[in-house]
Amino acid sequence: MIIAETERLIIRNWEERDRALFHEINSDDRVMEFFAMRRDRAESDALLDVVRDRIAETGYGFPAVELKASGEVIGFTGLNDHYSADVKPEGVPEIGWRMATRYWGKGYASEAAKAMVDVAFNERGHDQVVAFAVANNHRSTAVMERLGMRRDPEGDFDHPSVPDTHPHLKRHVLYRLMRAD
Repeated sequence: MIIAETERLIIRNWEERDRALFHEINSDDRVMEFFAMRRDRAESDALLDVVRDRIAETGYGFPAVELKASGEVIGFTGLNDHYSADVKPEGVPEIGWRMATRYWGKGYASEAAKAMVDVAFNERGHDQVVAFAVANNHRSTAVMERLGMRRDPEGDFDHPSVPDTHPHLKRHVLYRLMRAD
């Protein structure tokens, strides 16, 4: 199931061959620096099954990003519509991404995210998308800004899923992109 394509990338649902990379990005300390938990292989495999099934059923979630030139899966990007209204406005998809570290700095996250913004606005009819990250996650907020998203300081929040054992990860900044922009 191909969701979008760019000059260099294919955004598609997860396949069995992607399990090792999915585990890598969900257990790597650098990739997961701003997340409270790391997943072992069994937890990662179980999550991949849930994500893959949700994408197949609804078209929403965080699908795989594959390099056209090599067929390698490098991470994910997508539109998530399955978040609490406490985190973002109801009915507004969150755009998100995560790439393996060896693919950082090549523009893949921005390229894939731009394709998903196009899907959100032109295929799915959304009027806005949001993104959020830990306040000092400058790599992610830089991608948000490259997408043309603007910070909404009034929307900043303490993420309800972050445990109290990780207070430095609780505060999140919210960015928005309106179709009109």
